[in-house]
Parts: sequence; structure tokens; C-alpha cells
Amino acid sequence: MIKHIVMWNVSGETPEEKRRTALIVKEKFEALADQIPGLKKLEIGIDSSRISYACDVVLYSEFVDADALRSYVDHPLHLRVKADLEGMRISRHQVDYHVQDL
Repeated sequence: MIKHIVMWNVSGETPEEKRRTALIVKEKFEALADQIPGLKKLEIGIDSSRISYACDVVLYSEFVDADALRSYVDHPLHLRVKADLEGMRISRHQVDYHVQDL
């Protein structure tokens, strides 16, 4: 299994604008659940801490293997979400790591 975690800061001049943008990101990615082969779990969270160094949104997902993650990256539904969110995400951080199934 491979875990794929992405964190973004989103656009918005005020906290309310940023929250609205974060909700759009959440909605778009949640629509991918059960739509991508090999994607076992997808979870989106919006930061509630509001500390200065926190990211606004986090995507946590699990894939059956690295091939499934690579397929997700180029999957038409994922590419559509990326296009729909163009300009809404202003910074991005990512970690992918393998987990040995016991």
C-alpha cells in the first residue's frame, strides 16, 4: 500500500474567502472517492487550528500500490479536478510513502 498526502494553501483575501475556496477543493476531491481504480481511501480535511504556519486543506489517500497512484495522477477525473481548481491552490506540499501490509 502507498499513502499519498497533499497539503495546500488556498486563495482568498479574507478568512471567509479562504474557507469558501477550501470547501470547493474539498467538494471536488471528495467526488473522486470510489471513482478511481486502486484508490482505497480518500479523505479531505480543512484546517481548524488557524495557526500561521498551517496549511488550509489536506488530502489523505491510500492506494493499493505505486502503480495505482501513478494511474491516479493521470486519470481523466483527477485531471478535471486539477483543471477546475486552477488558481485556487496557491502552494502545495506532498508526501508519498509505502506501508508494508502485515
